[in-house]
Amino acid sequence: MTVLDASALAALARTSNAWPFEEAKKLVERLKKHPKDEPVLFETGYGPSGLPHIGTFGEVARTTMVRNAFRTLTEDKIPTRLLCFSDDMDGMRKVPDNVPDPAALQPYLQMPLTSVPNPFGGDYPSFGAHNNAMLRRFLDTFGFDYEFASATEYYASGKLDAVLLRAAEKYDAIMGVMLPTLGEERRATYSPFLPISPASGRILYVPLKKVDAKAGTITFTDEDGVDKTVPVTGGHVKLQWKPDFGARWAALDADFEMFGKDHQTNAPIYDRICEILGGVAPQHYVYELFLDENGQKISKSKGNGLTIDEWLTYASPESLALYMYHKPREAKRLHFDVIPRAVDEYFQFLGGFGRQEPKQQLGNPVWHIHSGQPPAADMPVSFALLLNLVSASNAENRAVLWGYIGRYAPGVTAETHPKLDELVGYALRYYEDHVKPTKRFAAPDEVERQALESLDAALGALPADAPSEDVQAALYDVARAVPRYQDFNAKGATPERPGVSQEWFSALYKTLIGQEKGPRFGSFIALYGVDETRALIRRALDGELAQAA
Repeated sequence: MTVLDASALAALARTSNAWPFEEAKKLVERLKKHPKDEPVLFETGYGPSGLPHIGTFGEVARTTMVRNAFRTLTEDKIPTRLLCFSDDMDGMRKVPDNVPDPAALQPYLQMPLTSVPNPFGGDYPSFGAHNNAMLRRFLDTFGFDYEFASATEYYASGKLDAVLLRAAEKYDAIMGVMLPTLGEERRATYSPFLPISPASGRILYVPLKKVDAKAGTITFTDEDGVDKTVPVTGGHVKLQWKPDFGARWAALDADFEMFGKDHQTNAPIYDRICEILGGVAPQHYVYELFLDENGQKISKSKGNGLTIDEWLTYASPESLALYMYHKPREAKRLHFDVIPRAVDEYFQFLGGFGRQEPKQQLGNPVWHIHSGQPPAADMPVSFALLLNLVSASNAENRAVLWGYIGRYAPGVTAETHPKLDELVGYALRYYEDHVKPTKRFAAPDEVERQALESLDAALGALPADAPSEDVQAALYDVARAVPRYQDFNAKGATPERPGVSQEWFSALYKTLIGQEKGPRFGSFIALYGVDETRALIRRALDGELAQAA
């Protein structure tokens, strides 16, 4: 494998069309127009209104990919930072569906999330603090290089005071941006400043009676009916979410932030407010939204889609990072059934990396997942094959599966291949929770019975240790003699030697495995064993499998 120095790697990166490099190249050009002495700031935002979901992780993972691409392009000569900013001062607009004892949180509606009691108990003092910790725990586990920022701490400590005082000075200009975007009723009461009630602690959506830019204060009628005057600094107010976006960019001097498509129409508002407050709007990257199994947008408060912990129950963080890398500007389903493919694709890309030229490597997702240093790969059995092996063998522990694997790949053990051992554990859990409950064996019809009888005889003619290529050839030869499975339109098919349709392999999966489809069946037989597969065929022909289902 060719190893390039930083200069040669940067030159090659400038020719790469991988999306992180495309975004990093734009950022290099941006800095030529707007040079800065401070580190280049990559920012991500998190709204801790519910438990973190994978979309939140995706923002950090993808932003990290762009940051690493930028560091490569600039030969790491320009310092960078990644700041994960939590809007934990946002008011709790509704009680999430997926928390213990939701009724207990009802009295805290509209209070800042860091003022809402933690419904999960434990050491975290608030709901916001708990959700922040959930996010940070995973980011730390994955090894992200980031800094964490709490809006509550930034507002209360004075870190945002300068931009808040400027917002008071530019109040009319901000209103000039916001009011045209609002309906008539909302315009009558709108203010970019949301005071926190001294009486109740709630965030108030009330009209302001006075904005004193010189004094840095606002006056409003509190919930107790008394007019109050509070400073805009020190955590006494919070900005409405659209002005808050732009103000945060101005205060932090952010250079890059990505956000979901649901923010896209508001991006010009964020930019304009940032500029009004003396900042330069950062470079944006808009990604498509994640959908649940029903095609609905995933939501932290609803708890639909997958959580970070759920993915990690069945697969590695690297497989999740690969899922995030692929086509960020296309909407994607985020459900349990996407996990096996992501796992196997990760190892396919990893396995191919060492055989690629440097330019190809820069376009390989594992380069971006591992910051240019992917580990060595050796995965002799795919996740999909392991799932089939668990299904056919009724294995309930690692030892049983390793018995098959050791026979299939002599010398491969849990000690020599710890990543494969991890995969074995994931496969056992995934099968038990998401495959076994849905298995439905089909009883073979007369054509299928005859084909299975022929397959049994063909396998009987093979040695017990036949390689997967010989087993696959036997599968094709059996199907070619059955009119139902002949495909004369297949590439290379002739009248004397027809191709084989997918219907044959679908029949094998439905009758022998209890699923609609799966990986290469010859590889499965080689892993499971010729004699064991013949026994499985006999059980299907005797009606045992369909009856058991």
